[in-house]
Amino acid sequence: MTSPDWYEDGLPHIWLPYSQMKTAPAPLAARATEGSRITLEDGRSLVDGVAAWWTACHGYNHPHIRACAEAQLARMPHVMFGGMVHEPALRLSSRLAALLPGDLERVFYTDSGSVAVEVAMKMAIQYRLNRGETGRTKLLAFRGGYHGDTLATMAICDPEEGMHHLFAGVMPAQHVIDLPQDEATTTAFEAFLNAHAHEITAIIVEPLVQGAGGMLFHAPAVLRHLRHAADRHGLLLILDEIFTGFGRTGSMFACQRAGIVPDIITLSKALTGGTMALAATVARRHVYEAFLSDNPEHALMHGPTFMANPLACACANASLDLFEQEPRLEQVAVIETALREQLEPCRPLPGVKDVRVMGAIGVVELDRIADPAALRTRFIAENVWIRPFRNIVYLTPAFTIKPEQLQVLTQVVRTVLTV
Repeated sequence: MTSPDWYEDGLPHIWLPYSQMKTAPAPLAARATEGSRITLEDGRSLVDGVAAWWTACHGYNHPHIRACAEAQLARMPHVMFGGMVHEPALRLSSRLAALLPGDLERVFYTDSGSVAVEVAMKMAIQYRLNRGETGRTKLLAFRGGYHGDTLATMAICDPEEGMHHLFAGVMPAQHVIDLPQDEATTTAFEAFLNAHAHEITAIIVEPLVQGAGGMLFHAPAVLRHLRHAADRHGLLLILDEIFTGFGRTGSMFACQRAGIVPDIITLSKALTGGTMALAATVARRHVYEAFLSDNPEHALMHGPTFMANPLACACANASLDLFEQEPRLEQVAVIETALREQLEPCRPLPGVKDVRVMGAIGVVELDRIADPAALRTRFIAENVWIRPFRNIVYLTPAFTIKPEQLQVLTQVVRTVLTV
């Protein structure tokens, strides 16, 4: 088909994410979405296996979210959050505080996951400074982790993961070590804390699944160990639930699987059901209270222009409605069972290193993927939207995906990896 004018006119002026623009294949032109399908301008329809980078947990264009967005758009699409509040943000804040464990009760809104993590880092550092602890400004993160692409968050990502190594030496150095999962890494972790806890303010980790670092799983016991270690050494614990939050691992929040309460939690992606850009950094009471002072310099000096955008907050409230009114976690359990059964036949295929499933996350890990773009093209030829990266092919479908659509996705994965 002939490309539409807007495609031909606009493509020379766009800069795509995570792409070498000189060699990247031409991007697909999307026209419409519905449920778990993406319709292209050329008329093809793709089953979406990744839910728009893990955000569209209710599927695309859910009528309830759309209706709430339309009503809010007509009433008040935006107003500044400096010195003003509004019903969508305050209602959402109280609902998040009720859903989250423990006394995670103070919500700071931003527009993206990376910035939510930046705010968490600022909170953790200023928490010490406000208390007069001037030497504890470092963060401890873990290899395999990913927390964003902004300058501060790059410093707590895996330094060898391939996206950020060019910036080594530019960013302020943070500590990145192995996650304590076995005897050797646990011993090394404890030794590291004994030597360096005096300069660390917080530990940060993606709970249960390190997402963009390769969909690496760890047990709930690891999180309990981190919580206990943080308490022993007087450290804050930050959980980055931008990917795992809102049902993706099988519980509403991954930390609930471990029965722990972090000091700070970051949320985004599925927060609005994949409809609007919104993120939140939520702190426990004792963290928030460290910022209360007669000294104006003790305030958290951060405030995105579109902070707590009413339209985005309305979408997030609508998304939470759906978690209350529709059986989302039960649907995740059904997807988990199907992924286990339908991806397991990939295990004996040549080049397959591992097959693993948790909640609505299915992963086929390969020894290597020589050309991810070419592999993606093969998936598109089978009318599915799957984006392999690093050495994995993964599925993170909408929780509302139809069983036959999920079966199409898993069958295509088996077929393509067999050839």
